[in-house]
Amino acid sequence: CNLWGVSLQIIILLKCLNVVAMLHNFWEEKQKTGLTESLLLYESAASLGPPYVCYVTLPGGSCFGNFKVCDTQAEARRDAARVALMNSLVNELPGRRINPQFITQSLQQAVTIEDAYDSSTSIGAYCLLLHSYMGRTMLEFQEMMTVFQLLHWNGTLKDLRERQCSRQSVIAYYSHRRLDEYMRSSMALDWLGREQRSPGCLGEELQVAQRELVLARRRGIELRFQKEKTEILSLALSQAYIHHTPEAFKSWSGQLQIIRTSP
Repeated sequence: CNLWGVSLQIIILLKCLNVVAMLHNFWEEKQKTGLTESLLLYESAASLGPPYVCYVTLPGGSCFGNFKVCDTQAEARRDAARVALMNSLVNELPGRRINPQFITQSLQQAVTIEDAYDSSTSIGAYCLLLHSYMGRTMLEFQEMMTVFQLLHWNGTLKDLRERQCSRQSVIAYYSHRRLDEYMRSSMALDWLGREQRSPGCLGEELQVAQRELVLARRRGIELRFQKEKTEILSLALSQAYIHHTPEAFKSWSGQLQIIRTSP
């Protein structure tokens, strides 16, 4: 409740300030202290007119979008910056740090202590990941978890399990692996293969991903997982077009346009 009260106060305050400049200054100061290396990245979704959509990616990789319906690109940029700044400030609060108490509270409602400390179970692997980020913030943890979410969604974790790769070795490798173009391209190729085996599945999955992205943006939550899924599937779809007739591609585009134009 206290955290929600602080968040509400931050929201009210940010309505009256230059949030784009504040967000820049916030992360610029972190860069000076050596806590981050890269800068902010703003991306405007393709649109012929309002409502406009803008995303801002923070240096660590967390991504936020405007949740208001915006009539101008500048307004969408400000609103995305406002959401990102609010989350950046809340992330600095002591309660957002991963500590033993937080880990225990996160696990005790769902599992037994024995399961939690058995790394061969899913919840045990999650516990292992939490412990590896002890002392760091929830936003940092979410940035790392996005990689594992994508690996699970793409079926990579299942493939590794079938190859009898241990959870410990998978965690050790991917917990330090940044999401890069190689990983995105590899996942896009996986989906291209699925499309060739089951025509139409790629377009359907992209529709679902775009709906999830719209809902996440409207809720004002961190949405890199949903955005990465959409971009990976779009990349695969662009490659699938080479192997399909223009009529099939036009059918997919018509279905997806409904989602793209959603405010």
